[in-house]
Amino acid sequence: MQEKSLTIPEIGLMAGTRVALGAGIGLLVSGRLNKDQRKGAGWALLGIGIATTIPFVVGAIARHRTGDRPVLVAA
Repeated sequence: MQEKSLTIPEIGLMAGTRVALGAGIGLLVSGRLNKDQRKGAGWALLGIGIATTIPFVVGAIARHRTGDRPVLVAA
């Protein structure tokens, strides 16, 4: 098994993007709001989740290529 190193801000960013993605998907499939509210909020959260994931992925790829290793190790 490979060990991956992450900084505390990266862990927070990952958690935040997953929350936005999950909340967006949940709103899109739920029935608690009317159709227009649900679609607007769901697509907005889904878009935020996707948009905030892109910098994380780019940073992880760049760090992998340069061989930088953060201090904190998350298992």
